[in-house]
Amino acid sequence: MFKKISLVVLVLFLVLVAAFVTYLLVKPVSLSYHGNGELTKGIVYHVYGPPEVLKFESIEKSVPSATQVLVRIRAAAVNPLDWHIIRGVPYVLRLQAGLRKPDDPRIGADMAGVVEAVGGAVTHFKPGDEVFGVAEDGAFAEYAVAAENKLALKPADLTFEQAAAVPIAAVTALQALRDKAQIRAGQKVLINGASGGVGTFAVQIAKSFGAEVTGVCSTRNLDMVRSIGADHVIDYTKEDFTLGSQRYDLVFDTVGNRPLSAVRRVMTPNGIDIGIGGGGPTEGPWVGAFMGPIKGLLYSPFVSQRFIFFVSSANSADLTILSHLMEEKKVTPVIDRTYKLDELPAAIRYLEEGHARGKIVITVE
Repeated sequence: MFKKISLVVLVLFLVLVAAFVTYLLVKPVSLSYHGNGELTKGIVYHVYGPPEVLKFESIEKSVPSATQVLVRIRAAAVNPLDWHIIRGVPYVLRLQAGLRKPDDPRIGADMAGVVEAVGGAVTHFKPGDEVFGVAEDGAFAEYAVAAENKLALKPADLTFEQAAAVPIAAVTALQALRDKAQIRAGQKVLINGASGGVGTFAVQIAKSFGAEVTGVCSTRNLDMVRSIGADHVIDYTKEDFTLGSQRYDLVFDTVGNRPLSAVRRVMTPNGIDIGIGGGGPTEGPWVGAFMGPIKGLLYSPFVSQRFIFFVSSANSADLTILSHLMEEKKVTPVIDRTYKLDELPAAIRYLEEGHARGKIVITVE
């Protein structure tokens, strides 16, 4: 009887933790935009489900508030959070996005484009500026509004496609390495999932801090990961990095496909493991990819190493830092494929396969 009660308590605790993680990942739905009746084109979804629920429709063009900027989007990028939101999984995500159906039909965050109009309190941007950042009303559209403090000027020698690939993935890598791990020159850093969207930025950012970087990826991506700065590469199809002799000061895990007890074997006594989720649509629908971070939270108090789950928050300051790194050629976005706006379902489907090299970008004409 006691064992059954303990199991129930544990399950409830895990659900509560998953709900909290979801709250961090997905902002509460409060439509931060309004229109004036003018129509434009964009992607929406009215029910949860596979990528095919996405529809290319006429939508109301947003009008910027006092602190917002209206951007004519030239390119957007796909993130794993997009397919989580579209499918409504794990189910705890629906506490924020809508229980039975999505409260907000627009999706997408990463975008780059040209400023169309600005709110009365905006001071850093003007019409005609080329910018990149995070949309507030869905980046998969011809127009979107963004808060002034979540935009930065696009480097002149960067394409819109490259700039759109940056916001969520690169900010995640930067904040995780700099702020959570407090990365230092000379440290040994392992990046699991080095060929993915966040991973390709993490390799380059870690190198910019002077770290010795080992990237874990598949055979076909070894040369690419070396080309962006990795000092060492491990082919996970031939070698399990958790069985190696090398010890790492920092493990940045974008995949979450190895047991924490195994990862701990290759960490230094005071090493740090930072996880950002992982998994795919086949993960359990209730907690899904959040189970890894939850285990990390439970595991950390009992070992000398630290297991951290990290959620980023884009801001102008960090976007500007990344802009400078790109201007200095220390960071270059890696783009796997580009799709047109009305091809977004195919782009999401490709992302869900889990084999994208770098970022998947949507062009908006």
